[in-house]
Amino acid sequence: MAGRNHIATTNACKLCTPLGATLAFRGIEGAVPFLHGSQGCATYMRRYVISHYREPMDIASSALGEKHAIHGGGPNLKKGLLNVMKKYHPRLVGVATTCLTETIGDDVGRILREFRNEFGDLDLPDIVHVSTPSFAGTHMDGWYDAVRAVTEQLVESTPGAMSGVISGAPHEAAPGAAASGPATAGATVSGTTPGAISGTTPGTTSGTVSTGLPATVSTGRTCLLPGLLSPADIRHLRDVMEAFGLAPVILPDISETLDAPCLEAYAPIPAGGTPLDDIRALGRARAVVEMGDPLGSRPSAGAALHARHGVPLFRVGVPVGLRETDTFMEALERISGTAMPPRMMLERGRLVDALVDGHKYVAGKRAVVYGDADMVTGLCAMLAETGIRPVLVATGARGCGLAARVAAVCGGLMPDLPEVREGVDFHEIAERAGTLAPDLLVGNSKGYRYARAWGIPLVRTGFPVHDRFGGQRLLHVGYTGALALYDRIVNALIERHQTASPVGYGYM
Repeated sequence: MAGRNHIATTNACKLCTPLGATLAFRGIEGAVPFLHGSQGCATYMRRYVISHYREPMDIASSALGEKHAIHGGGPNLKKGLLNVMKKYHPRLVGVATTCLTETIGDDVGRILREFRNEFGDLDLPDIVHVSTPSFAGTHMDGWYDAVRAVTEQLVESTPGAMSGVISGAPHEAAPGAAASGPATAGATVSGTTPGAISGTTPGTTSGTVSTGLPATVSTGRTCLLPGLLSPADIRHLRDVMEAFGLAPVILPDISETLDAPCLEAYAPIPAGGTPLDDIRALGRARAVVEMGDPLGSRPSAGAALHARHGVPLFRVGVPVGLRETDTFMEALERISGTAMPPRMMLERGRLVDALVDGHKYVAGKRAVVYGDADMVTGLCAMLAETGIRPVLVATGARGCGLAARVAAVCGGLMPDLPEVREGVDFHEIAERAGTLAPDLLVGNSKGYRYARAWGIPLVRTGFPVHDRFGGQRLLHVGYTGALALYDRIVNALIERHQTASPVGYGYM
């Protein structure tokens, strides 16, 4: 694979950048995603999103044509915004650029300033814009860039918010080890706690925990930046934080907007999403918890809230599996000053019990894991805990430090670290995976053709899931999500063995 003369991408292991931005904007109350580009971009993304979430998805477009590629798309963008205001009456319009407008060099910021000056007599919605060229990233870049743009363009400054914040760079825990000791302002809780899996509960068992947070101007709310997880994941994370007595502001919150109940009449803008007033007040938040490693070396939304407003930052991995969830729980203990609730201890104990019960079915199995770098890292952490060996870990993203992240979560639990590939497509993944004799694939539905060809199960995770029902309700995170995912993995392997048996059996 390394020596291949790569001509073109074949079945990309990523999606286009503005698609991620439209999903992020959909998670804001009263928002309409708006693509500044050709009509085809919006049509493609609507179909793609609807296929996974089974929800209607309106995406506005400036509908540029050939002449706009020469003369610029400013007039169409302004006209499109007026049309959106007339049809939807949105509270926010999220404008994302596309390859076309990035290539011709439209200055969207200037066009929007002109728009506000020209139509300032109207009741204008908030307008957030973000640069999302598909030739320079993935859908995850679009998601994270959109969330950062929202925090930079909407969060109100708070006089005195920086008081009590320790100067200097945030503390970073050593790779592969959870941060220890009391949290400090801007502290980053990262990595995992490797070692043997046991039934003990992490953290203090007393009723209170010292937070170590500064006495800043605070709303008492805690901001959660979860990344692109399922609506079911978002609902579960909210439930977990509330169990600690925290009042979360989840940005963005797609738990209702992309998994809504059945209504008698179509709602062009679905109910739910992060309230704009809560977003504006994030500069006074108690803390911000940011999941994954968004944007690599570029500033993230969490980093922006910390740097601009002094909000203490806790960065954790996507809490998939036992150890990554332990780290998330530790962060919540520090923020809330409360020990892990008994309900969470029971959930953790059930997960550990299941890992013991299912070990004989999964130990030594070989897995190929692919998808978004943040989700892939969490999946690798969990698989390593179960005794399954990830042998190939792949993502379509580049420059995301995936090898180091996988080493941090798998080190000490496997005899050899898995092979890690960035910037690959499914042709390259299949070319290499076919030589590694995997027992299962773990990732989105785009890998199904290879699982079928090799006669092995595909455990569907993340986004997109187009060939199964209920992708928006797949639960990955927390102890409960890990247990549900582990059940699916174990049963997929049992079913393969049962199906291949020459005599068949109905009892184990």
